[in-house]
Amino acid sequence: MRTPRLCSLLAAGLAAAISLNGHAAAKTDFSVCWTIYAGWMPWEYGEAEGIVDKWAKKYDINIDVVQINDYVESINQYSAGQFDGCTMTNMDALTIPAAGGIDSTALIIGDFSNGNDGVVVKGENKSLADLKGQPVNLVELSVSHYLLARGLESVGLSEKDLSVVNTSDADLVAAFATDEVKAVTTWNPLLAEVEATPGVTKVFDSSQIPGEIIDLMVVNSDTLKDNPAFGKALTGAWYEIMATMSADNAAGKAAREHMAKASGTDLAGYEAQLAATKMFYAAKDAVAFATSPALPATMSKVAAFSHTHGLLGEGASSDQAIGMSFANEVSTGDQGNLKLRFDPSYMQMAADGAL
Repeated sequence: MRTPRLCSLLAAGLAAAISLNGHAAAKTDFSVCWTIYAGWMPWEYGEAEGIVDKWAKKYDINIDVVQINDYVESINQYSAGQFDGCTMTNMDALTIPAAGGIDSTALIIGDFSNGNDGVVVKGENKSLADLKGQPVNLVELSVSHYLLARGLESVGLSEKDLSVVNTSDADLVAAFATDEVKAVTTWNPLLAEVEATPGVTKVFDSSQIPGEIIDLMVVNSDTLKDNPAFGKALTGAWYEIMATMSADNAAGKAAREHMAKASGTDLAGYEAQLAATKMFYAAKDAVAFATSPALPATMSKVAAFSHTHGLLGEGASSDQAIGMSFANEVSTGDQGNLKLRFDPSYMQMAADGAL
């Protein structure tokens, strides 16, 4: 579950202090971490079924795939150098490791939320405009917060027109069951629970901002540069898993059932989450997304939101404080402080059958 990042600036400061910006030596043992979310369950499956291990052995390396129960903690540990890679959203990649000075690369673009995140209001036939003057409960400074801000823009409102009530993801469903809470913004599976409440309206969801809440496997850029086998093994394993789980056969169903159980739901529940997730099952589709001019534009929106909310680190004077690079030699922000790279080259290798 993408439980966001209230203490990330502290973690970023720790990461910066550790100073991992020097080149990483070539090595043979690597580790990546992940947390429970529909689009990241394939990593658990790949570990359990030996797929990651098979690809690692192909390149004469070892890759340990570790589940972390707390999403923020997983990124904090990655930022502190305890893992070579970690699953995270595009916004968190910018505001935690990159803002903390850790040069990171989005190695695999796995999916984007296409309805998995939403705004739910009590009452029938409600709209976003009905939020004016109202409190909205959400996990502050998260992708839910970003989603709400983007939704409000679409109806000519902004955050100053309502009040945001910071609420832990663990408490959101229970809070919505009380009379005091009238609206929440959250993600699946919590979204499905609140949306099932009688007499409510989902007034906005991530399908209305397609491609903006992106789920990634992010790796340390220096580690990747010095150890391309690490990137090849991870990418090769990922697309083997994608081919299996997307197949309309017994093996595909078994894979999805495995992921459902591991994430604490049943097949129907997991497939409902997948239906609201635009999975890039084919590497060529992920490459097309990564090379589109829409991606730099999206990340500029994310940077603007992050700067407005003080998430780009101390001393960030504008939303251009952190440099980002993309395919086709496109870049944004301060290129003297380039800390987030969207590199589709490994996904392209997979698309070309070159892994």
